[in-house]
Amino acid sequence: MDAVTYPKDAVVEFVSENLIPLRVQFNEEPLASQFRVKWTPTLVVLDEKGEEHHRTVGFFEPNQFIPSQMLGIAKVAFDGDEFKTALEYLERLLKDYPESNSAPEAIYLRGVSLYKSTKDPKPLKAVYEKLADAYPGSEWTNRAYPYSLL
Repeated sequence: MDAVTYPKDAVVEFVSENLIPLRVQFNEEPLASQFRVKWTPTLVVLDEKGEEHHRTVGFFEPNQFIPSQMLGIAKVAFDGDEFKTALEYLERLLKDYPESNSAPEAIYLRGVSLYKSTKDPKPLKAVYEKLADAYPGSEWTNRAYPYSLL
């Protein structure tokens, strides 16, 4: 990723504006053991307490890296019950990177965030319908299937 992804201006800008990056070698102790880093690159999104919320392993092109990290930031917000912030990142991800590998999970998490913030179940059913239409074979479509019964 050093040669392809990290040098891209969009990646540099996104990281500098949204993340506090820390690079650790896969065999650097104690962090490698603490965060179960077994292969490189392993990207872990942590909250301010150092708790993990999102993990990826392997190479990402720039147009996949940014939405993956956006999803990670949204998960930190979601797990902290900060649904407005989660929704801001998820909606930006879906607007700017609708074809990314992160989009199906972002659609799912967006619907759950809307439900949790409003207690209105309609967004859950809409999640299933959107996923079934756009990503019929996705694991996120399968996970959303119960919402089709609402």
